[in-house]
Amino acid sequence: MKIACIVFGVFLLMTTTACQSMPLKLPSASIGPSEKSLGQTEGSSTGIMLLGFIPIIQNTRFENAYTEAVQKAGGTRLTDVTISEQWFWALVLNGYIFTVQGTAVGNK
Repeated sequence: MKIACIVFGVFLLMTTTACQSMPLKLPSASIGPSEKSLGQTEGSSTGIMLLGFIPIIQNTRFENAYTEAVQKAGGTRLTDVTISEQWFWALVLNGYIFTVQGTAVGNK
């Protein structure tokens, strides 16, 4: 029984693994005179590569995460944007979780 648990643990470790990127801060325009800061916000989106070559929501991950972050705060854009990504691997797919953080900006 002990050997079966060890084999199962090794199998689980080999078939499901994850990593995370370092956050990257993007330059952006400062808040203008006709705008106001709405506070910190965050959005994320997940894309998958099924069987290593079938993309599912891969091309719109950044756009979806950015839109979610802006809509959460009720703003029009983000400033002080920081992006990061997490990856996970399973037996038949690779997953990519894209996260956008920043300060939401809206009209006065």
